[in-house]
Amino acid sequence: MSPKHFLNYEGFSKESLTSIINRGLELKSLKQLPKSLENKSLGLIFEKPSTRTRVSFEIGIQKLGGNSIFLSSSDLQMSRGEPISDTAKVLSSMLDAVVIRTANHELLEIFSQNSSIPVINGLSNLYHPCQILADLMTFKEFNGNLNISKVAWIGDSNNVCNSYIEAAKLFDFNLSIYCPNGYEPNSEVMRSQNNNVVLSKTRESALREAKVVTTDVWTSMHSENQTQEKSNKFEGYTVDPGCMELAHKEAIFLHCLPAHRGEEVSIDMLEHNSSKVWYQAENRLHVQQALLENLLLD
Repeated sequence: MSPKHFLNYEGFSKESLTSIINRGLELKSLKQLPKSLENKSLGLIFEKPSTRTRVSFEIGIQKLGGNSIFLSSSDLQMSRGEPISDTAKVLSSMLDAVVIRTANHELLEIFSQNSSIPVINGLSNLYHPCQILADLMTFKEFNGNLNISKVAWIGDSNNVCNSYIEAAKLFDFNLSIYCPNGYEPNSEVMRSQNNNVVLSKTRESALREAKVVTTDVWTSMHSENQTQEKSNKFEGYTVDPGCMELAHKEAIFLHCLPAHRGEEVSIDMLEHNSSKVWYQAENRLHVQQALLENLLLD
């Protein structure tokens, strides 16, 4: 039987993802967690720095009775030329699942094709599916449902935005993206959507009646040399309290973090009364625990 991978939302239904979100909320509410993943081992292969993804997966499986091992890509034989396929086969014989954070989504594809255990995308250049699970969980936590209707994305159309595009199709909400010319979403990802995504020409139209307002840094990891260039092009794309006044009266603000205050968000935005970013960050732990259960126990 082939393992169930989590590289993006392909192969997952609205019902299955909702079940994971609901389980995440349930786990968050428990005073005593079950040892549901006892004796399960999780490997983490990271080519990029990480705070929330690494800590949430490591601590998450530990709290459910399992264990983890962190594997920096520079410490693996892949760094000396071992084929990804060989590494995948070896680790599959020793671990129960693996999380990979990489600058190259193709590495995830090759690894999963040669893996007999679940492979989880901990962030790639193309998608960040774990993050949107936490975003959806946060919305339900504060609204009691997943009737989002509309999300406004302001800024660079990056990997997080791509996962929002996938989620919009599955959960049938509208996604309005307001970005500078030349920073539109990935064309292949856009082709897969179901008329739920609109490229807004004005900030006001993107924000109108949005129940979630979200953004991400203008400069991704290892692209810091573009900071000044992007700062010029992204002038006017900062999310501030004024944006929330244009959105739905009960809208929440989310940011996957880390945040660059004074760039994609104003200095005071993370502390605004609409901001749920700290709950969102914590929810990475709970929803990924639920994801691990889903992949390892089904």
